Amino acid sequence: MTDSTLSSGRDLSITALQKDYASGALTPLQLLSALQPLLAASNPAAWIYRLDAPALQQRARELEALGPGPQRPLYGIPFAVKDNIDVAGLPTTAACPAFRYIAEAHATVVQRLLDAGAILIGKTNLDQFATGLVGTRSPYGTPSSTFSTEHISGGSSSGSAVVVSEGCVSFALGTDTAGSGRVPAAFNNIVGAKPTRGWLPTTGVVPACRSLDCVSVFAISASEAWQVLCVAGGADPTDPWSRHAQAAGLPARPRIGVLRAEQREFFGDAQAAAHYADMLEKLATLGELVEFDFAPFAATAALLYDGPWVAERLEATKGLLQNQPESLDPTVLTVIARGLEFDAAQAMQAQTRLQALRQQVAPVWRNLDLLALPSAPTQHRINAVQADPVRLNSQLGYYTNFANLLDLCAVAVPGPLRPDGLPAGVTLLAPAWHDAALARLADTLHRSSDCRVGHTRHALPPPGARMEWPATPEAPWIRLAVVGAHLSGMPLNHELTERAARFVRACHTAPAYRLYALPGSVPPKPGLQAVSSGGVAIAVEVWELAPAAFGDFVARIPAPLGIGSLILDNGETLKGFLCEHTALTEAEDISPFGGWRAYIAHRSAV
Repeated sequence: MTDSTLSSGRDLSITALQKDYASGALTPLQLLSALQPLLAASNPAAWIYRLDAPALQQRARELEALGPGPQRPLYGIPFAVKDNIDVAGLPTTAACPAFRYIAEAHATVVQRLLDAGAILIGKTNLDQFATGLVGTRSPYGTPSSTFSTEHISGGSSSGSAVVVSEGCVSFALGTDTAGSGRVPAAFNNIVGAKPTRGWLPTTGVVPACRSLDCVSVFAISASEAWQVLCVAGGADPTDPWSRHAQAAGLPARPRIGVLRAEQREFFGDAQAAAHYADMLEKLATLGELVEFDFAPFAATAALLYDGPWVAERLEATKGLLQNQPESLDPTVLTVIARGLEFDAAQAMQAQTRLQALRQQVAPVWRNLDLLALPSAPTQHRINAVQADPVRLNSQLGYYTNFANLLDLCAVAVPGPLRPDGLPAGVTLLAPAWHDAALARLADTLHRSSDCRVGHTRHALPPPGARMEWPATPEAPWIRLAVVGAHLSGMPLNHELTERAARFVRACHTAPAYRLYALPGSVPPKPGLQAVSSGGVAIAVEVWELAPAAFGDFVARIPAPLGIGSLILDNGETLKGFLCEHTALTEAEDISPFGGWRAYIAHRSAV
């Protein structure tokens, strides 16, 4: 595609497809038929392997025999996979023909998506061995930006971003070690979600830097990326770097870190600088903009390729490096060969240096909730990158390379097109496990820009399911009954919402409690006490939190309040607020009001 042609094919948003499947207006076979013209017209350099028509039709028939349902949340949704991620029975090349092998099993994330009903269309091109941010380092061709045949698509997940932008698939998997899930998203006007490291398993993924690798998701909106992340994510005992999710939230109006004027680096690209300033104006309506010192982040970013982490890239490539160096892209060969220069002592020294930088970064998060940075400082032409491959590639990682070293999650969000017609955007970053809250804010920001979807004529679909952390079998959420200042609309409710707590329902306790107004508490709070006789039912709200968030919440509860077991009017027993008996001797018994909200309304009316 060029900047003068836009896809006018079928709307492939997950939201639209789910609606049509549920109503019976569409079947998977009909979808595949509608996709054929788009796939035939797509950029051939974006693909390394596409499934043939019989294989796709067989998959569609299998799904039609099952039908849509809640156990298949991605029923009939077409997707693509970066070709460093295994699909059973298909070749994995990592964009290196000499490395090619037939995968014996699906990567964990692919298996989960297929189990959810998604339809794999094919495997996409990449910078060889996921080494690069440009999309020009592959013997399978150079996929350009969908907006300009002269400009790079970004890498390393180049093909995955292009096929989503073209409207060939609803979403695609990439990987993101240094920015490969964010830079291509920015250059193709789509969303790129880089989750917290370890949430999406990397079993079945060709390693780049195994300790830092992330599977990422390209989608047309943050809400649709979130749906995919929730299906693909979750701990995997076969992945030594896998972690259990620990939900964390953001305030209703977060403090957003933005670059100081003197630290804004765009390598001479005035349009990129102006675009960042415009995006900050939009963000100012969503939170408080606070300038911060980017220096320790930039120093951390420099470690990724100037330090011994580059030696991790030898895990997949050392055999080729020693025996078939000619099979490697010359630039990739230069980068990977540097891994041979580091020894164990240097690796330990670099770890100490990284820990020192983490200490420098830590105070930033006392004053900020998230960062908003350019997804890329500029966008280069293909011929310029081919003439100067290392320096120009390094520029593109200026605002991305530090993320996994500092254990951050990130979402790259498109903004309005630049005056020259190229896409651009910002990336929102926050500490680990803020993924859901970050996705919600990213979705709101995206919708404020009135963007079209990728390089298509389609508008953004309405938000789908709420962007909340799913409960998992290994880490079920904990329900909590709140009775006073933590109720919805009350002064301390933010202590729940900031921890991504979910409202369950309003109800009452069993008639076995008395409620008291605690004297001198700021803000005003009640104390609930269980009694053996004379009790009444007290109005409460039930919320639920992830285990880590619950523990953090409970640890901050001041005396005389505490958490114990409460009985609801339906007989359910759950955790809830109770008060120490000694604090109630001078407290006013407000039980006749039946709840804190009714008491506050009465007091306001007096």
